[in-house]
Amino acid sequence: MSIRSTLQKIYTTWVVLVFSVFMIILLPGILLPFLLGTRFTWIGYNFLWLWSWIFSKLTFIRYTLYGRENIARGKSYIFVSNHTSFLDIPGIRLMIPGEFRPIAKKELLKIPVFGFIVKAATVVVDRSNHESRKKSIEYAKRILQQGISMLIFAEGTQNRTKEILQPFKDGAFRIALDTQTPILPLVVIGAGRLMPPGRLRMRPGTIKIIAGNEIAVNTYPPQDVTELKAVCFETMKELIMKNSGAT
Repeated sequence: MSIRSTLQKIYTTWVVLVFSVFMIILLPGILLPFLLGTRFTWIGYNFLWLWSWIFSKLTFIRYTLYGRENIARGKSYIFVSNHTSFLDIPGIRLMIPGEFRPIAKKELLKIPVFGFIVKAATVVVDRSNHESRKKSIEYAKRILQQGISMLIFAEGTQNRTKEILQPFKDGAFRIALDTQTPILPLVVIGAGRLMPPGRLRMRPGTIKIIAGNEIAVNTYPPQDVTELKAVCFETMKELIMKNSGAT
């Protein structure tokens, strides 16, 4: 085994330890507010921000945030992001002010400790079950009506292809049109390079998180997601291509 390979394994072990240990330490502060009701859930999201910040500092994975001025505090959005790695998630939490609800796949519930947080702080969907998807969309609509933003990975899963973006699913855009909630595109650049999708192999480095301009939805035909989805896709693709220099 080469020295480089050995160092990478040691570093990956360190990242997993940081992830797990501080998740356990901060778990009461993250979970208890969700048990106390919606008036207190913002406290849990502050603890999630703290965990993300600690994770970044101790693992030497730096998140550089661009376009935060495009996110108006106190305004609800459907944040639409690409997804290339688990390392996307801490950076997105550092980017978005306040609380929000991601849509998460049910497989994340199986991760020790983290699964409890997924159950409490996200909208869990079983992608193989039509009824589950329908219930999750209805719950997402209720969340937006409460003034809380949503986060949706528009590709539906991590991008394991060589394409800049995979085709987008309809869900985010259907919810946006039904609730007349503006879309705020986010792009993550560099996460897949530091932790390739589906592989427990990591290295330190810098990840860019970029917030684009909001996309108003009131000019698009109701129930017709095609044009809105295409505009968002091209907007995010352009942001990635424009900002994919050295990170």
